[in-house]
Amino acid sequence: MKKTQVRSVRSSYLLAIMAIALFASGMFVLWMASLRIPAMESLLERRMDGSTKIYDRTGEILLYDFSPDVKRDVVPLDKVSTYAKNATIAIEDKNFYSHHGFELSSFVRAVLVNLTTMSFSQGGSTITQQVVKNSILTKDKTPTRKLKELILALKLEKVLTKEDILSLYLNEIPYGGTHYGIEEAAQSFLGKSALDLTLAESTYLAALPKAPSYYSPYGSHRQELENRKNLILREMLSQGVITQDEYDTALEEKVDFKGRNDNTTIKAPHFVFFVIDELMKKYGEDAVRSSGWKVVTTLDYSMQRDAEDTSAKYGSINEKTFDARNNAIVAIDPKTGEILVMVGSRDYFDQTIDGNFNAALGLRQPGSTFKPFVYSVLFNKGYTDKTILFDAPIQFSSYCEPDNFTTDDKCYSPGNYDEKFRGPMTIRDALAQSINVPAVEAIYLAGVSDSIKLARDLGIQGLTEPDTYGLSLVLGGGSVTLLDMVSAYSVFANDGVRNPYTPILWVEDYRGNIIDKHSIFPRRVLPVETTRTITSILSDNIARTPSYGVNSPLYMSDNVAVKTGTSNDYRDAWIIGYSPGLVVGAWTGNSDNSPMAKKVAGLIVSPLWRELMDKVLSGFPEESFIPPEPEDPTNLKPILRGEISGEQHSILYYVDRDNPRGSYPPNHEKDAGFNNWEYGVRRWYTKDTETATIPQVSPTIPPTDLAPLPTGF
Repeated sequence: MKKTQVRSVRSSYLLAIMAIALFASGMFVLWMASLRIPAMESLLERRMDGSTKIYDRTGEILLYDFSPDVKRDVVPLDKVSTYAKNATIAIEDKNFYSHHGFELSSFVRAVLVNLTTMSFSQGGSTITQQVVKNSILTKDKTPTRKLKELILALKLEKVLTKEDILSLYLNEIPYGGTHYGIEEAAQSFLGKSALDLTLAESTYLAALPKAPSYYSPYGSHRQELENRKNLILREMLSQGVITQDEYDTALEEKVDFKGRNDNTTIKAPHFVFFVIDELMKKYGEDAVRSSGWKVVTTLDYSMQRDAEDTSAKYGSINEKTFDARNNAIVAIDPKTGEILVMVGSRDYFDQTIDGNFNAALGLRQPGSTFKPFVYSVLFNKGYTDKTILFDAPIQFSSYCEPDNFTTDDKCYSPGNYDEKFRGPMTIRDALAQSINVPAVEAIYLAGVSDSIKLARDLGIQGLTEPDTYGLSLVLGGGSVTLLDMVSAYSVFANDGVRNPYTPILWVEDYRGNIIDKHSIFPRRVLPVETTRTITSILSDNIARTPSYGVNSPLYMSDNVAVKTGTSNDYRDAWIIGYSPGLVVGAWTGNSDNSPMAKKVAGLIVSPLWRELMDKVLSGFPEESFIPPEPEDPTNLKPILRGEISGEQHSILYYVDRDNPRGSYPPNHEKDAGFNNWEYGVRRWYTKDTETATIPQVSPTIPPTDLAPLPTGF
């Protein structure tokens, strides 16, 4: 082809491309021109998308509807505190007064952060863009939505003043629940007008719109709200809109939030807000609030009402009798992980007990309810329920002398709740009667790290500082939630198989299509025999009787296992019990963490638990626990089969703690606890400190002078 012909073809292609480009540009300009800004009056009418509704497990009992009671009180900008305006601008759009509706640098930064972290948590939207998104674009979900948002933001800046745009924003944004706009938020949360907000109050409110449910002052993320409030104060200080004195004063100011008042529009409020929190973690605030979903939860509303009634009844009784003003209850189906009951306080709407706070999700010390986890580690390692431990004064710190029975920052020598010691005990009796000293020996033998690992496998999500707990962990030295504890005990109820808890069965869109459905993913986390041994002990009323009596509230039948726990300072009383088809746990204490009367959990919380179990357990199929397989004791060391030596030694004399069924330890000095344990045992038998010397022993030959454990120990 000749060069002139080639140039002619290329010119034709170029002209065609230019024509297409011009046509596309023209269409784009026409499309941009077609995007209209509604009148000011229309912008002030908040868009109302489909309302998400939350139901119980039947799908028929409505627990909560997001939209029917939307509350909003429009106020002019001069009726809003300067602090509130500046706090909002400082955290949402610090260059609000200098840009023209869109900031390229913020947008690019947000895109880069989202792409590098894959979190997609950075919005990069100006206040003007947020007004467009909330008030103009309504349900528009098309790929051009962001482009529309940018164009309309630029247009909005041309037809409205900055004050008009800020007024729209402050009167439009959601602050949580049914509260929209700064005036409604100020009145509902703080009991005052937006004009009278202090700096600290303003920063709290400015913190909410980013994630109103997550940062709610009534939810379980109070510390996160505090952190965001402090971030806003720092931003305001760095931007020069407040002075150092104002900053310091606001940091120290104590802000009291009004109690939540949704009692006519919500059922099972603690559970509902837990569900909302879970949904928003997964789908985001906008989707949950405005997609018109039907959320069918796991809640058994009949059981929930029984639990709420029981909680209210014993809340009043325990306040008068034990100075315990609050309680919480959780029930789970161990075969599915479904949460059947969640009561976060005796009265959600009672401000005097901080009733809005969900105590079922609060971190508290579990006392002796942690012990079954530690004993499970022992059973996994080869110890038996007949293994003999020793209940006597023992100094467990190798940094302290054997005859120093004190507990401080350096030394650790715990006692028992009744200030008595019982001498040699089987693990079965020690756990059933919840005796402390053998439990501390147990965690020494099991290992703190292995105990924490198993607790996490069972479902305990706390215990985030493993290096700080030490042996006191077995007596409740770490902090956990009632929900996690009940979920962990469900593994015992389910023969060693864990089903993670869930509050949701399925979610339907507004057309009735299932968009999400819970599936069970069971996982074995405990051997069958370990699980059945723990259950056998916790349901053994004979083994329990010396501490609790024959007819205590703990005893229902041989097919109900139960464990109580009391924190060392009497701030928390726990009980968790289970049958093969139901796990119910309860906590009693005070929301402000003040101590109760110095009584054990068996007195404080077990009557509440027993009354609720009597009400609800009959509604479940009658099932029996499977007992553990009996083991031939002839191949076991005497100490593992319940026989003790006349030589009067601790268990460390007979076993390598990590391999109890292996050979006898050839060198006891390798075990840091040996001397102190031996001293405690010898002292128990002699009752004479001076003659309680520590013998030098190296048992290369197994002892033969053995006798059965005396009756009554």
